[in-house]
Amino acid sequence: MSAPAEAPEFAAVRTAAQRAAAAAPGVRAAGGAAVDSALRTAAGLLREKAPELLAANASDVEAATADGMAAGLLDRLRLTPERLAEMATQLEVLAGTPEPPVERFVRNLPSGERIFERSIPVGVIGAVFEARPNVTIDVASQVLKARSAAVLRTGAAALGSATALLEKVVAPALAAHGIPADAVQLVPLPGHAGAEALVGLPDLVPLVVVRGSGEVTRKLSMLGAAAGTRVLAHADGGGVLYLDSSAEEAVVERLVHDSTDRLGVCNRLNLLLIDRPVYEELLPVAEKVLRDRGITLSLPPHAHALGHEWALDSGNEAHVTVAPVDGAVDAALTAARETSGLAACVCAADEAVAHRFIDAYTGTGVFWNSPTRLLDGYKLLGLPETGINVDHTPGPRGPVTYPDLALRQFVVLPPA
Repeated sequence: MSAPAEAPEFAAVRTAAQRAAAAAPGVRAAGGAAVDSALRTAAGLLREKAPELLAANASDVEAATADGMAAGLLDRLRLTPERLAEMATQLEVLAGTPEPPVERFVRNLPSGERIFERSIPVGVIGAVFEARPNVTIDVASQVLKARSAAVLRTGAAALGSATALLEKVVAPALAAHGIPADAVQLVPLPGHAGAEALVGLPDLVPLVVVRGSGEVTRKLSMLGAAAGTRVLAHADGGGVLYLDSSAEEAVVERLVHDSTDRLGVCNRLNLLLIDRPVYEELLPVAEKVLRDRGITLSLPPHAHALGHEWALDSGNEAHVTVAPVDGAVDAALTAARETSGLAACVCAADEAVAHRFIDAYTGTGVFWNSPTRLLDGYKLLGLPETGINVDHTPGPRGPVTYPDLALRQFVVLPPA
C-alpha cells in the first residue's frame, strides 16, 4: 500500500526549506562583508524599483479592500514611497552596524585548557508573519546578517508584494555579491496550512519566528513544540499607559497623542489606566486627544477583557480601553496581569512613583514619560527586528534582532 500523498502546502514548504538549507552554507561562507554589501545593494534596488514595487503592492491593497479588510490592517499592508525609503535606510543602517565578536574568552580550567564561547549560525530560520510587506525585508535582512538562510511565510494579502520584494530586490542583491539567491525563500501558497507546515520541519528549519494574532500564534507555538521546533513567538501586544496623580496635563496630552499615531500596530496605546484620585480630572484630558484622533473610549464596565487588543479587532481598531487603578503598583500589576506584557508607560512627575511602577512591572519594556511606540527594534536599538518576543522564560526577549538569531557553542582548546 502506497504512502498517502503529502498535502500541497506541506510539499511547497518542504521544497522551500530544502532550497534554503542547500543555500545556507553559501551564506555562512560568504562572510560579513559580502552580506553587508548585498544589504546595501538591496537598499539601492528598493529605491530603483520603487514604481514596480508600489504597483505590486497597490494590487494587493486593491484586492484586500475589495475583500473588506479593515482600515488598520490595510494600513499595515500598504507601501508608500516614504515607507520604501525608510526600509532602504534601515537596510543601510543594518549593513553599517558593527557586529559583536563571534568569540569571547570565558576562563582557563585548573588543568590549563582554555574555554571560549562562540556564536554560530542556526542554518535555516523560518518566519511566519502578518500581511506587512516591510516585514519581508526586515526579517530577511536580519536572518542574512546572522549568516543563515530564511524561509518566509507572509499573510495571503501581502503575497504579491512579498514576491516582488524578493524577486526584484533580495535575490538580485544576493546574487550580485556571490551569495546564493535561494538563501531567502517565500512560501508561495496562502493559508494557515503553510505556516503549520513550517513549524513542523525541525530537521530543516530548527528555529521559526512567529508573529500575528494571539490565537494563531499560540497554536503554531504548540505545534512547533510538539514537533521539536524552537519557536520565538510574538503572540500578543497592546501598550499600556498609566496616568499618575502627579502627571502633568501637557505630558498626558503628548503621550496619548504620540501613542496613537498608528492603530494597527502592537505597541500602540491599548489600555489607559488612571489613578483613581485624578480619574475624573485626567480622563477628559486624554479623551479630547483620543476623540480628536477619531478614537472611541471603552469605559467601565467593560463587556470585554481589560487587555483586549484593539489592533487585532478588525473594524474596531479605533478604540482604547480605560480603567481606574489604585496607584502605581496596582497599575503595574494590572498591566502585567491583563495584557501580554509587551510594554507599559508611567506618566508621572514624581520620580519615586515612576520607579515604583518600573520596579513592579514585569513586562518586556517599561517607559517613564515616553510612549510605548518606542518598543520597536529600529527605534529602540537602531536595528530592524524580526519580531518582539514577550516570553516569560529565559531567551531573547523584547525586539529580536540578528545577534539573537545564533547558537551558543563552547570551544575547549589546549593550554596556551
